[in-house]
Amino acid sequence: MSALLELDRITSGYGRLPVLREVSLTVRTGEIVALIGANGAGKSTLLNTVMGLVAVAGGSIRFDGRVISGLPTSAIVRAGLAQVPERRQLFGAMTVEDNLRLGAYVHADRAAVEQAQTEQFRQFPILQERRRQAAQTLSGGEQQMLAIARALMGRPRLLLLDEPSLGLAPLNAQQIFGVIRDLNARDRLTVFLVEQNAFHALKLAHRAYVMVNGVITLTGTGRELLERPEVRAAYLEGGKDAAPAAPH
Repeated sequence: MSALLELDRITSGYGRLPVLREVSLTVRTGEIVALIGANGAGKSTLLNTVMGLVAVAGGSIRFDGRVISGLPTSAIVRAGLAQVPERRQLFGAMTVEDNLRLGAYVHADRAAVEQAQTEQFRQFPILQERRRQAAQTLSGGEQQMLAIARALMGRPRLLLLDEPSLGLAPLNAQQIFGVIRDLNARDRLTVFLVEQNAFHALKLAHRAYVMVNGVITLTGTGRELLERPEVRAAYLEGGKDAAPAAPH
């Protein structure tokens, strides 16, 4: 599989305070890649850096071989990336249908928007049933489906997901992880997933990275990391202070 997203020694942060320090990682075409870590590790900052929302202070980001670091977010979206932000960030007073249409601004003509919406209603039938409802009236799981569908309206080649299970009941979280698996398996959509629920993220991912204090400390297949004792201690068995060490 060819590399679709490549981060090469990325340093970024807010003002003079670096959050990410020389982070390198790769997402290959057709993969689900997970990034796990504790709160405050820098996971969301990494996604926001990829999307041009946080400035790159060092290193480079390539998408399909093209340097995208330094481009405005609108250009990054048009290149084929879409992000589902943490806590969904829907427009609660607007209808499901109107929220979806906001995700289609990269399409130039009305017919393309209508076709994209039809595809999302086929993917998420509950959204078609709720199409006239305000987004804020949906359940948490339905809102997350809407956030994913909105991102998919632009037909991205790479979907970035920031904590998709956050605030969801376990059954709804499992449903969302199932949606992600189906999008990857059926539609061959490449997915980069940031998730604090390490167990489900690693079960879902083909490959994964562990981030501690803005640094990548471990990488491997999802199954390999599930079996690492330091990962289990830090993220799967309630260890709050343990942090995976860099591999030897």
